[in-house]
Amino acid sequence: MDIKVVTGNIVEQKTDAIIVNLFEGVDKPAGATGAVDKALGGLITRLIASGEIKGKSKESTLIHTQGRMVPERVLVMGLGKQKDLKLDTIRSVAAEACHCLKQIGVKTAATIVHGAGVGGIDPEPAAGAIAEGSLLGLYEYRQFMTTPPDRTDPTELLIVERAADRQEALERGAKRGVISAGATKLARDMGNEPSNIKTPARLAEMAMEIARSCGLEATVFDKKQMTEMGMGCLLGVAQGSAQEPRLIVLTYRGDPARKDTLGLVGKGITFDTGGISIKPDDGMREMKTDMAGGAVVIAVMKALAQLKPGINVTGIVPAVENMPDGAALKPGDVIRAMNGKTVEVISTDAEGRLILADAILYGKKLGLAPIIDIATLTGGMRITLGDVCTGAFTNDQQLVTELIAAGEQAGEYIWQFPMFEEYKEDLKSEVADVANHGGRGAGSIKAAHFLAEFVESTPWVHLDIASTARSEKDKSYIQKGATGVSVRTLVNFVLARAARNGK
Repeated sequence: MDIKVVTGNIVEQKTDAIIVNLFEGVDKPAGATGAVDKALGGLITRLIASGEIKGKSKESTLIHTQGRMVPERVLVMGLGKQKDLKLDTIRSVAAEACHCLKQIGVKTAATIVHGAGVGGIDPEPAAGAIAEGSLLGLYEYRQFMTTPPDRTDPTELLIVERAADRQEALERGAKRGVISAGATKLARDMGNEPSNIKTPARLAEMAMEIARSCGLEATVFDKKQMTEMGMGCLLGVAQGSAQEPRLIVLTYRGDPARKDTLGLVGKGITFDTGGISIKPDDGMREMKTDMAGGAVVIAVMKALAQLKPGINVTGIVPAVENMPDGAALKPGDVIRAMNGKTVEVISTDAEGRLILADAILYGKKLGLAPIIDIATLTGGMRITLGDVCTGAFTNDQQLVTELIAAGEQAGEYIWQFPMFEEYKEDLKSEVADVANHGGRGAGSIKAAHFLAEFVESTPWVHLDIASTARSEKDKSYIQKGATGVSVRTLVNFVLARAARNGK
């Protein structure tokens, strides 16, 4: 669907439908909704009085204009209580509106800028939220469907604003929203792709294709090269699979004059059986999404190449399959990381932290700082936070505070966990420098402490997206399956950092 910003009167748009809104508790609409109400002879006011329209959040009411306006249909969307309005409300309303219009076969539509009037939301981010919500709300993964969809998406959405002096800001916001949504959809596609196709080599090929198309620097290391670098943790996980591992490195140089470079590291387990510590059959098919962190990093790098902020960023994705053949790691084995530190393998199902350790060490070798890693790391995160929040762990409070704010702007909530030293006690090993698993209690925190052993003093945040990388049901602009969570958070974070540097 194409999204465009135009200046004009919403009532006069030559589209199949227009979208207006209403706050809960409003008796008589004003602004653009009031203009539509007037054109319809007060019909919206009468529907409010009858109780058919209440303005509750995401409530939708379809009105046929019967020739009284150029558009044939008006969709009135509820915004909820004005005091509760936020950017994510706008995203959700845009998604629900597009769902409704798709179901009735609408091809072209126009919308007012939700929240940019009495709602008090700045027009630029409001336009971005409309673009994100609309495009993400229409997302479907149909790569292997041989039958056509029952309904096709609308082809065009116009964001209409009467004030011409706002058009430039709205266009900036809409462009950013389109790019962020596109990157999120890319991460969803990668997460939903079956693992018989999405091997480590295929993931690397996808990253290289994106790099070539967007002008990113790209390097892919193979097994031989990783062996020469001493990446024993990453290679240990890979040794049980017939699919050889890859280490993907993408770099965006938005400010070549600066030497400092932000590092993003994403877990890329293209399928996780648990290895010798094999997972139960129930839900194992979802492990095709165990590379969600890697997908996020690749997608964010593509978005940055399109948005062109003045900042340097390198993304690293260790891509591996975790399989249980005769050569696989065994509980009790000892392996050696890139920096020489030895690790006792307590559970082969705690493999993500092993590949991240070597990837983080490689990032440190490149001089990346700060480093943010993103991983579907621990099943305990879903028990702790459900599918509402991503967990965050850090050695730098300012850094995680910035990420939490970026997540709130994206509607992707982040909750910070403690990193008390006492949790490290359970990672002690009798035969190696550190164990890769410390028992079920506080497992997510202990996993973060394992990573901290390799991060050391580098400013760092670990995002555990195990609870948010997949959704079990459709909800607003999130569909069942891979969510692409953290793509928009990290795009917001990088852009805010670049803006802080005047870039």
